[in-house]
Amino acid sequence: MLDQVPALLAGERRVAAKMITLIENDGPEKQEVLKALHPHTGNAYIIGITGSPGAGKSSLTDQIISALRKRGKKVGVVAVDPTSPFTGGAILGDRIRMNDHYNDKGVFIRSMGTRGSLGGLARSTKEVLKVLDAFGCDFILVETVGVGQSELEIMTAADTTVVVLTPGAGDSIQAIKAGIMEIADVFAVNKADLEGADRVVTEVEVMLDLSQRSRSGGSQTWRPPVVRTVAMRSAGIEDLLDAILAHRNHLEASGQLNEERKNRVKLELSEIIEHHIKDLIRNKVVKSGLWDKLLEQVLERTIDPHSAAIDIVDKGLVRQE
Repeated sequence: MLDQVPALLAGERRVAAKMITLIENDGPEKQEVLKALHPHTGNAYIIGITGSPGAGKSSLTDQIISALRKRGKKVGVVAVDPTSPFTGGAILGDRIRMNDHYNDKGVFIRSMGTRGSLGGLARSTKEVLKVLDAFGCDFILVETVGVGQSELEIMTAADTTVVVLTPGAGDSIQAIKAGIMEIADVFAVNKADLEGADRVVTEVEVMLDLSQRSRSGGSQTWRPPVVRTVAMRSAGIEDLLDAILAHRNHLEASGQLNEERKNRVKLELSEIIEHHIKDLIRNKVVKSGLWDKLLEQVLERTIDPHSAAIDIVDKGLVRQE
C-alpha cells in the first residue's frame, strides 16, 4: 500500500478505501502508510456530530453533507456504529441513510464498527481521519455511535462538536447530567417541529446563561448557539452550518484552533507512547516468565500488586544488549 500513497493524494477513491481497511485491520504496512501521509495532513476541518440514539444524527449529517457540497466543498464522513458483543458485526445503517451521496465523487463515506471501543468512536477513528485529510477532504464529519454519557471522546478528535438534542425524550437534562454541555460548541435541537422543542431550547439557553465556561480562552468567549432543525424537511440546516462555520472563524481569530490541535497532538503522542510501552513490557516480561512468577507471588501474598507492577515496569523497560 505504501506505493499507492501518491494515488491517494491524487484523490483515488479506491485507494482511500483500501488504506482505511488496512488501518482498521491493523495491517502490516499501517505505520509506514501513516508516516508517509503525515506531512499531507492538518488541512481538513473536523466536525463531530454526537447525541443520543434516535436524535437524528445521521439525517442531520446527510443534510450537512448536502449543504457543504452546495458550497463546493469536498466532504469525508466517518460514521461509527455499535459492534455486537455477540456476533462481532455492526449494523452500519448510516450507509443506507446517506445513500444519495454515494455517486458523488466529492463525498467519501465510511462506516466503522466500534469493535468494543468505548467513548463513542472506534479505536482507529483518528487514524482514518488522517487518511481522509490527506485524501483532500475540506471537511470531515464524524458521527459518533450515540451511547449517551460515553460520547466525550469526540472532543479529542473534532474541531467543532455539534450535540444533537430532541424534544420529548429528556435529552437536554440528560446532556447536562452527562457533561455534554462542556463539549458542545453548537447545539442542534432536531425534530424542532415536535411539541416540546421550545422547552428544550429554553432549558439549554438557561443552562448556558448559568454556565461560565469558556473553551476559547482570552478575553472573548464562545457561547454555543442553539439551532432548531428538522432534518427530514431540510429545515434549519443552513443556519446550523453557519453556526459551525462561525465557531471555526472564532477559533481561528482567537488562535485557539492551533492551540486545541496542539493539545490533541500531545494527547495522541501520549497514547502512542503508552501503547508502545505496554507492548514492550508485555512482549518482554511475559516471554521471560517474570509475569507468571510475580503473579504467583502476589497470590501467595509474598509481594503486593503495586510492588509487582513496579518490578514489571522496571524490568520491561530495560533493553537487553
